[in-house]
Amino acid sequence: MSPRSKTLDKPEKPITRADIEAKFGELRGEVDERTQAVKVPAIAVAVGVVVLTVVTAYWFGKRKGKKRQLVLEIRRI
Repeated sequence: MSPRSKTLDKPEKPITRADIEAKFGELRGEVDERTQAVKVPAIAVAVGVVVLTVVTAYWFGKRKGKKRQLVLEIRRI
C-alpha cells in the first residue's frame, strides 16, 4: 500500500450542525480580515489606473488634434 492510500480515522463523536457552523464562522472571519486588508490598496490602484487612462486619452487626443488642425490663410488682393 502506498502512503497516500491510508484511510482516515473515524471521529470519536458525530459531526453536528453546530460544529459545521462554527468552522464556517472561523473561515469567514479569516476571509473578512484578508479582504479588509486588501480593499484599500486595491481601490487606490483602481483609481490610479482610471486617472492614468483619462490623462493618456486626453494627451493623445490633443496631439492628434494639433496634427489635423486646418491652417487657413486669407489674403487680400
